[in-house]
Amino acid sequence: MIFGKIQYLNLLPFHVFMKAFLKNSSSKISMEYKRGVPSKINKDFHSRRVDAAFISSISAKKSKYVGLGIIAKRDVKSVIVIPSHKNKSDAESASSNVLANILDVEGEVLIGDKALRYALINDAYIDLADRWHKRYKLPFVFALLCYHKDKKIYKKIEKEFLKRNVKIPQYLLQKASQETGVSKKDILEYLKLISYNLDSKSKRGLTRFYKEAQKTT
Repeated sequence: MIFGKIQYLNLLPFHVFMKAFLKNSSSKISMEYKRGVPSKINKDFHSRRVDAAFISSISAKKSKYVGLGIIAKRDVKSVIVIPSHKNKSDAESASSNVLANILDVEGEVLIGDKALRYALINDAYIDLADRWHKRYKLPFVFALLCYHKDKKIYKKIEKEFLKRNVKIPQYLLQKASQETGVSKKDILEYLKLISYNLDSKSKRGLTRFYKEAQKTT
């Protein structure tokens, strides 16, 4: 089984969980990872080069998915726009570029760890998840855990992940800090902004996003 792995900090708790889940799984699931940024993983998933992955919500509309996502209830700090008269999309993104259009925000779109680094030391940016919440009073769903087959496995992953309070070992936190240039303290504070539970309110946010995205095409 090949899983598309996005190397952003927002999925660090999930990757920690999966390491333990695979080790302790009674079904002895074998999984290898194919790494890439969201836009690449989207393509790999739809071309079936990977069996499952967190897929950008704009690309996941017609795919099968479980109740796990990358969700911002309000602000998120890792999906931002640097104001400018010249628009520039982030090549790593899919949903965020569409979101900027929906919200009529002009400037350079930045996502992921580079956006978080920018937001931690600059005030001149627009947090797209925060802007979305202010307009629609709903969470924003950036990605969904999609799969092609073996639904039972991914439903089990969903159930187990959501009931656990994943603690990130210090050595992994240190490694993530060194790789991203974000302090351990800032990583932990950032992860408080991320939700993974696709609850009813998040589903309403997702439906609203699809509706608004359709108007921009």
